[in-house]
Amino acid sequence: MRYLVAIDGSAESDEAVRYASNHAVALDATLEIVHVLTPETKLVGGEVVLPGDDRSTERGERVLAEARRLALDAAGDDGEPAVETELLAGRPADAIARHARETDADAIYVGHRGLSDERERVVGSVAKSVLDKATVPVTVIR
Repeated sequence: MRYLVAIDGSAESDEAVRYASNHAVALDATLEIVHVLTPETKLVGGEVVLPGDDRSTERGERVLAEARRLALDAAGDDGEPAVETELLAGRPADAIARHARETDADAIYVGHRGLSDERERVVGSVAKSVLDKATVPVTVIR
C-alpha cells in the first residue's frame, strides 16, 4: 500500500503527517510526503521569470525534512514507516491529485486548512479541491 500526505508547513498539515504515519505503520504502507511549490511568475523585460526560485526550493526541502521527522516520531515504538518525500510544482490540488494517480497511491491525507486559509475553521480551498479531483479516498485531518 502507498499513502500520500500533502503538506504546506502548517500545524494542520503536521497533524495530517502524524495521522497518516500511524496508518502507514499499522498497515505496513509506504508513506510519501509531498509539498507543492506554487510558482509566482513576473513579467520582466518581456520574459516570464520565477522570482525566489532557489529560496522556494530550499524552503520546500526544509518543510519536507521536518515532516519526515514528524512522521518517524509519530510512529514511536510501533515501528518505522517507509517514508519518501517529493517536491511538486503547480497548483496544489491539481499537483497532488495528479501525483497520487501517477504513483498509484491508495489514499491521500491533507490538513483541513493550510497556511493560506486563515478565515474560518472550515475546510480550506486546497483540501476541498483535492476531494473533488482525487480518484482515491481522501482523509481530511482536523
